[in-house]
Amino acid sequence: MSFDPEAIRAFEHDRWQRAAAVYGSTFASATQPFIDPLLDAARVAQGHDLLDIACGPGFVTSRAHARGANARGVDFSAAMLSVARTREPDIRFDEGDAETLPLADAMFDAAVSNFGIHHVPRPQLALRETHRVLRRGGRVAFSFWAEPAENVAWRLVFDALTRHGDRSAAHTPPPGGGFGTAEQCAEALRDAGFADCTTVLVRAVWQHRDAGSLVAALRAGTARMAAMLEAQQPDAAAAIIGDIAAHAEGYRAADGRLAVPIAAVIAAGEKH
Repeated sequence: MSFDPEAIRAFEHDRWQRAAAVYGSTFASATQPFIDPLLDAARVAQGHDLLDIACGPGFVTSRAHARGANARGVDFSAAMLSVARTREPDIRFDEGDAETLPLADAMFDAAVSNFGIHHVPRPQLALRETHRVLRRGGRVAFSFWAEPAENVAWRLVFDALTRHGDRSAAHTPPPGGGFGTAEQCAEALRDAGFADCTTVLVRAVWQHRDAGSLVAALRAGTARMAAMLEAQQPDAAAAIIGDIAAHAEGYRAADGRLAVPIAAVIAAGEKH
């Protein structure tokens, strides 16, 4: 399939519209441990004007607001924004696309995106737009899931799919210019005009009752992963969960729950 940014945008939009109502109770537990490291990388502080790009239900925006920042969110999903506005009626949330932010130049001291930039059809355009809306000296930071070698939860799922399913079954449009490594994240920031670009690997633990709960969270609160899991044949789906359960047993905690390691790259830079 050829690269079609509008097909990617339509796919992602449909998926996030569907996930909005349940994201907070499903997949958010995987992304929330990285919020404070993300805000730290952007050096968000009291009084800063901050933009949360691809804000979803606004969890990062909320945390920035709690730090005393003048936080504002933007997302292309009206359903996600409805959740965000209900959660935080005093914070401004705008509907808009990360590739063409509906904002004036040099409005913000910091901009962040928690696992959002790689869902954009052309991340490079989103990062250039981020550069445009930042003031001189402004900081950017975004998070991206680490490679499966570092990210146990993702490795368990992908290995199970490889052994028992079909990773191409969903027939989704090919992703845009996403990232595969930490260096690609830093290079993308440099290409967008940022300086002093850094990356750091941050580790956390994702807790679940069992393998079925982990897979259910992925199916409810993600985009491409959800489509891939939904496309598996029933027999394969059962085998995938069984495979994850067997290989995750080593991560069973004292309380009986699974405590599966996850990891993300946080990339940051500055506008000079």
